[in-house]
Amino acid sequence: MTNGPAARWRAEARDQAHLVVHLARWIVLGAGSGALAGGSSWLFLEGLDRVTRARVDQPWLLFLLPAAGAALAWVYASYGGRSSQGNALLIDQIHEPTAWVPRRMAPFVLVGTWITHLFGGSAGREGTALQMSGSLSDAAARVLRLSDDDRVLLLLAALAGGFGAVFGVPLAGAVFAMEVPAIGRVRYEAIVPALTAAIVGDLVVGGLGYEHARRAQLDASLDAWLLARLALAGLAFGLAGAAFAELTHAVRTLTTRWLRSPALRAAAGGTAVVGLALLFGRDYLGLSLPLADGALAGHHVDAWVFALKIVFTAITLGCGFPGGEVTPLFVVGATLGGTLAPVLGLDPQLVAAVGFVAVFAGAANVPLACTIMGAELFGGGTLVPMAVGCVVAYVFSSHRGIYATQRIHAAKGPHRIDGRPTIASWSRRHDR
Repeated sequence: MTNGPAARWRAEARDQAHLVVHLARWIVLGAGSGALAGGSSWLFLEGLDRVTRARVDQPWLLFLLPAAGAALAWVYASYGGRSSQGNALLIDQIHEPTAWVPRRMAPFVLVGTWITHLFGGSAGREGTALQMSGSLSDAAARVLRLSDDDRVLLLLAALAGGFGAVFGVPLAGAVFAMEVPAIGRVRYEAIVPALTAAIVGDLVVGGLGYEHARRAQLDASLDAWLLARLALAGLAFGLAGAAFAELTHAVRTLTTRWLRSPALRAAAGGTAVVGLALLFGRDYLGLSLPLADGALAGHHVDAWVFALKIVFTAITLGCGFPGGEVTPLFVVGATLGGTLAPVLGLDPQLVAAVGFVAVFAGAANVPLACTIMGAELFGGGTLVPMAVGCVVAYVFSSHRGIYATQRIHAAKGPHRIDGRPTIASWSRRHDR
């Protein structure tokens, strides 16, 4: 008999064997991607610390920001090719793997971000880690001659490895990679390579001797009134994330319309940042982590600090300087949380910690990753407050975000979706 218990057992055994081979293959590929992410992130972080110290020790470097921006823009325009598309290119290739990520993206964004920070641009570090990891992993996929489907999984692993390595949050890194390509969808097919890459990337950075800043471990006694007030804070965090994304997009659109030359746009943006620094001080240059550290320590935060960090960063990135958005969003969230805490009658450390991740959750549309990130950074006792802040921020941040090629799988509510591609509309145009 062909359908008896023995035949069924053999079929199940074959299926299990195939799963074991599949699992082992993607653990190996994910580990390779994570090693590339960890090594490149370590190099970037070590260099970033050095150029930041050089900028602080040599204040006159700020006045060279316009010239440095113009030079960077010219080099990117002349030799960078599609590298200038940054994270948007990586996410687009996950949706439509039609062309290889340029191998030159990794060195371009590495040196470009160092230069941005050396001369005082307000930018982050996640974009650099993701682009280096994505470029290196896609180069490996090219050598290994992976299929389009496998290449997509390796790119997702690269995002996980880069994010987990550069921030020291492997679980959040894995979920970020699965969550970020499309609003309302988690790519569970990538869970094995993404988790492997994120863990290996984090281990490599630590093994090479880089130590991420340790955050205070917090706890919260939960009650309905606390969660209601945190939800109000989450609404403000979501609006701040949307404002950041909209202002950056507006700066990019206006400067592209009025200044055709990328070098002129970067020079104009650098000049604006120098002028703002002379008016409001140098605290808003670079990562601005001391601002976030003060808020997380419970210190008083002036009401305009978060808004100024948004403006500094939107001008820097909108005018074409290389760098990421996430660390500035951490600063925006922490300082906004420090401002809101006394108004809401809440512990300023807790609200600053929730804001630290919730503004990013709204701006990038990744509430699950940011909830996990908050717990990894500030302790498991903050998990529920983090979830409330991140989910509310996500809902109220609209369907726009910092990643232009992020698509919409499921709407956040019953309102219209304008100006963003959806998974359904893409599938109708690209039925394969």
